[in-house]
Parts: sequence; C-alpha cells; structure tokens
Amino acid sequence: MHAAVVVFPGSNCDRDLAVAFKAAGAKVSMVWHKDSELPQGVDIVGIPGGFSYGDYLRCGAIAANSPICRSVAAHAQRGGYVLGICNGFQVLTETGLLPGALLRNAGLKYICKTVGLKVETTASDYTSGYDAGQVVNIPIAHHDGNYFADDETIAKLRGEDRVAFSYAENPNGARDDIAGILSENRRVLGMMPHPERAAEAAHGNIDGAALFRALTGALQTA
Repeated sequence: MHAAVVVFPGSNCDRDLAVAFKAAGAKVSMVWHKDSELPQGVDIVGIPGGFSYGDYLRCGAIAANSPICRSVAAHAQRGGYVLGICNGFQVLTETGLLPGALLRNAGLKYICKTVGLKVETTASDYTSGYDAGQVVNIPIAHHDGNYFADDETIAKLRGEDRVAFSYAENPNGARDDIAGILSENRRVLGMMPHPERAAEAAHGNIDGAALFRALTGALQTA
C-alpha cells in the first residue's frame, strides 16, 4: 500500500500518521500543501491533525483550498481512499468530501484526553479489524470537534450505516455522539479522535493500530 501524507503549515501529527502507516506495512510519501499532484500509485491519502494555517477563518477552510486538495478531491472522486483525522476531518468537510461541519466544542474549551469510541460499523476497510459495538480507547485533542449536520443528514448517515465511530461518553456536544463518518462509497473516513496516537505499545495503547492494519490488508488483497 502506498500512502501519501499531506503536510500543511501548522500540521503537527503528520509524522505520527506516517509512522502508523509504516508500522502497518505501507510505503509513505510526504506531500507538501503547495504541490499540485499526488505521487504516482498512491492508494490512500492521509490528512493529519494539527492547526493548518493556524485555524484562521474556519478550521480547515484555507487548507481545503490549497493546490494539493484539488488532487485529493480528484483522487477521492476516482474511488481512492482518504483518511482525515481531527483537523483532517475538518478539511474533508470543507472540501465537501464529507457532509456536515465541525463546530466549537460545547464546553468552549480545548479537550485533550483518551476517550471510549464505539465501533458503529465493521462494513468498511477502515473498521473491519474491530467488532461491531466494540469500545476502543483513542485520544482526542481538539477545540472544534463538535460534529454538526442537519436532521436529514444525520438520518441518512445512520440509515446508510455510514457512522464509523461514536463517543461512548460525548465529550464535545457532537450531534448523535458522532466521532467519525464515511463517504457514500465508504472509502473516505473522517474522524476527530487520533488512532495514530494509539498505534504503538510504547505509548501505552494500541487500539488504533487495528485501523491501519485492516486498511493495509484490504488494499493489499484488492
């Protein structure tokens, strides 16, 4: 599997994401935000957490209009895989690759802690390494992680089994406890929690490693 990790000014989880991909057996290319094309042969694009462009305007809004995001959108539209984590999830909603928006946390404070995530579906290459209903422990670190969408969108996400993860105990006010969602073709995943921060035993928790292993296995056998 060939993964491309996009680097924006203000990214702070790009190397963590690259390490998680490599540990799962992927080849990784780091891609600068001003590049206009993804490397040849890329299977999945990772958009990491951080504070792209200092979170000016809206979180992810400037990054979504960077040169590389046009190629990321084209990659997704061709059926390519895209994983957006935290700020990356915000970028994916700003590009329109995923519905909804990420608002300021309900408590109006930055939250950094490990939370319980319920696996809502195993019918995706991202979540197939878990059991449906399983609760895994994954860190969060965000100020604007409160997922919002209108009633029709929430009903559609639930009805199409596109909620990948929900919070066991909602930390930020997200509608319907939603922590991560899938695109209609199930190849784009946006999630606020950080699985790449729970992918090494040295960090005390490897609950996130299963996501990267399942994804690599699925793409290697595709």
